[in-house]
Amino acid sequence: MPEAKLFLPFTNRLNELGIRYAASGSVALIAYGEPRLTNDIDVLVVLDRDHIVQLPEVFPPAEFYCPPVEVMLVEAARDLGGQFNIIHHLSGFKADLFLSGRDPLNLWALARARRVDLEEGFFMAAPPEYIILRKLEYFRSGGSEKHVRDIRSILRITPTLPERVELERQIAARGLQEAWNRVLEQE
Repeated sequence: MPEAKLFLPFTNRLNELGIRYAASGSVALIAYGEPRLTNDIDVLVVLDRDHIVQLPEVFPPAEFYCPPVEVMLVEAARDLGGQFNIIHHLSGFKADLFLSGRDPLNLWALARARRVDLEEGFFMAAPPEYIILRKLEYFRSGGSEKHVRDIRSILRITPTLPERVELERQIAARGLQEAWNRVLEQE
């Protein structure tokens, strides 16, 4: 995984603090689908006040941009979850932290996060079903074929989804059947 040296400085620090998280987006896609380049890591995360106060210590200003604690606390207070970025100065690599809030799908994904071991460390990845659902939502809202290709890649590499029943239930509940049909058209 060539990007590991870029995103492990973020996930290793989250691991050290014992923060519940799950990589999603391109990094999780690399774990379940085909490798591709990315310049950031999307991280679904649960942060309490104590963790937020510690973030500037583990992401020191000499190495990282980390928002002020007050900003992170405001984002953490949002019911459906807020967002902020942490940026590594030297590489320019960025972590987009998406706070789980009370979103049931986010909480479902965090409860089923999977450990991905690498030579240099490990990271927790959201389950493939979560990645598929979010990519279906992005496809529906923006129409980018990239999301369809990404989902097809997951289905090729991980054809037996352990939570297939939940995936199909969520597709129906979220009105994503048309987007899902588009994915399955040429499979």
